Amino acid sequence: MRTLILLVAALFASAGLIRGEIKTPQNVPIEITSTGETTYENGLATARDNVAIHIGNTDIYADYAQYNSTTHDVELRGHVRIYRDTSLYIAESGVYNTETKKIRAINGRTASQPYFLSGANVGSIEENGYLIQNGTFTTDDSAKPDFHLHARKIRVYEKDRVIFQYVTAYIGKVPVFWWPYLYQSLSDTFSFTVSPAYTSTWGPSLLTQVTFPITDNIKGRARFDYFGRRGPAIGFDPVIDYGKDEDSQARIKSFYIQDQNPELNQTNIPRQDVPTGRYRLSLEDRTNFTDEIYGLANLTKLSDPYVMQDFYPGEFRVDPVPDNVVAVAKTDPFFTITGIARFQANEFFTTTERLPEVVLDVKRHALFGGPIFYEGESGFANLRLQFPDDSGFQNYNTDRFDTFHQLTFPNTYFGWLSIVPRVGFRGTYYGKTWDLGSTTFVPPSNPLIPDFILPPPTLANPVKFDGDTFRTVFNTGAEASFKISRTWENVQSRAFGLDGLMHVIQPFTNFSYVEENGPNPLSILEFDRFEPSTQLRAIDFPQFTPIDSIDSWTVIRPHGLLKFL
Repeated sequence: MRTLILLVAALFASAGLIRGEIKTPQNVPIEITSTGETTYENGLATARDNVAIHIGNTDIYADYAQYNSTTHDVELRGHVRIYRDTSLYIAESGVYNTETKKIRAINGRTASQPYFLSGANVGSIEENGYLIQNGTFTTDDSAKPDFHLHARKIRVYEKDRVIFQYVTAYIGKVPVFWWPYLYQSLSDTFSFTVSPAYTSTWGPSLLTQVTFPITDNIKGRARFDYFGRRGPAIGFDPVIDYGKDEDSQARIKSFYIQDQNPELNQTNIPRQDVPTGRYRLSLEDRTNFTDEIYGLANLTKLSDPYVMQDFYPGEFRVDPVPDNVVAVAKTDPFFTITGIARFQANEFFTTTERLPEVVLDVKRHALFGGPIFYEGESGFANLRLQFPDDSGFQNYNTDRFDTFHQLTFPNTYFGWLSIVPRVGFRGTYYGKTWDLGSTTFVPPSNPLIPDFILPPPTLANPVKFDGDTFRTVFNTGAEASFKISRTWENVQSRAFGLDGLMHVIQPFTNFSYVEENGPNPLSILEFDRFEPSTQLRAIDFPQFTPIDSIDSWTVIRPHGLLKFL
């Protein structure tokens, strides 16, 4: 049995992972879609199979959902998954109330490395206060953890304190210690945390961090970790608030380890030449120069392509290839102009460098105050596709000027049918093209990759460049939708806040026609290129962003929406 080094501080670090109820924005309708049968009977609307629910920035998925028009509850069953921002909650079942805007997950669980936790009957007790019953915590990532802590009741007051009642420590199924009451402040003025962990890649580990103020506007966090299978590690993560009213902020993250087992790999992807000295240095910064001008910096330097996967699995799941970009933007009610510099700081990642790129985005607005709306994008970029040094692929570059303009005419006919026709034009200039007569192409073997996407050139078969070219793209199409609804005005209840009910079904149809004119699409050097995916690609502009992969198409896409209000 693995050795248990159990400190209550692991619970304190885990407590911030529970958020209890998931609040939703006020007056946001609940949207429910499904691929199975949808019925309405005796005040109960039922959706089955691949049910998707969207409420503001919260997305919920389940096998089954039933809406009760009397209680305003949406009951969820089977493979319930709740996504809020980058957080993931998994439950066997749950209930969402459209009146109180709360979600109660039953037998739910979540993970934020190295903490793994589950709980039942999570609910609010006051604003920013949550009550969790039967909470289980562990830092062992196995299916049956060797050790865990169980608390009968946990009260979490965000950014203030957390209170545990009746806490039992277990090794396997054997209780080894018991606390009747535990209290921990969540203030970040000063804190010291020691957390034990055991994961497949770390082995038995001890994660230690000290958070402390440096000045009134600078807070620091020092990390002193020990990974049983890899060795000791250190890190320092300061947060700096600066500028007028301290509304600008810089976050720095640093990490270093002399890895004793750099080749340790729990995946099927082979590794080679991983260094023993492994590090991460990151900067996330937002500077507000004025109310309308701000700057962003997102910079990360890594020792190797696997350091994020090995030591920051939570961030790796969201962003496996950290970017390196600096941008300055000027905003206006009608337009946004952005200057971007993007470069390859980590030579082992493929990067499309933009040195620089300037883009003018004109927001959709009524043209001369009339019924026709205009939107557009124009930009110039010096582009270079940089492959890893030892990849065997050849880098290439060009200058590109792109301009896009579109008119729409939204209108409602017969009092119920909404039709939004659109017509647009794009012109793109490329300083270089591929010489198709001198370059040999090996077609891709993946059937998901369209014919107009070519594999990158190799050093053995380098690209032969041709002269400049200008390409035009004409697009048109229309969106059509209407609503079918039924109301029950006689449903009234002061006790439950009921003032009528409404059930809405809204079918959508989107037609898109694109005609590409100019050189052979295969001759276009691809930078903003289409990436094959299981998700449906956008067929509207400017939502379709891989402009170098544009080809002619004709698409009709119907879909529908079910709402309970």
